[in-house]
Amino acid sequence: MKPETLSFYEKVYEVARQIPYGRVTSYGAIANYLGAKRSARLVGYAMNGSAGKDVPAHRVVNRKGLLTGKHHFEGTNLMQQLLESEGIKVKDNQIQNFEKVFWDPVEGL
Repeated sequence: MKPETLSFYEKVYEVARQIPYGRVTSYGAIANYLGAKRSARLVGYAMNGSAGKDVPAHRVVNRKGLLTGKHHFEGTNLMQQLLESEGIKVKDNQIQNFEKVFWDPVEGL
């Protein structure tokens, strides 16, 4: 399948798969990269449906570094545990040093 024929969700998954280990990005940053600047919520919906698609959805958070999608992961703190296993510090459902671990697909891809 050619990239231009992929659905929006598949394009979101392709970007998410490129997020480096130990880094995070935001729903809005992915939307912006895909040329759909005002579609952060749609990126969130895509992440919610990414189970079983080999997508590191735990690396996608809101623009303030909050783990707003954590309730879509199995277990109480799975999203936080996955992030912490990559060396990302999380306190009160928020990534610490967010600016330092933030990865912008516009710059990274």
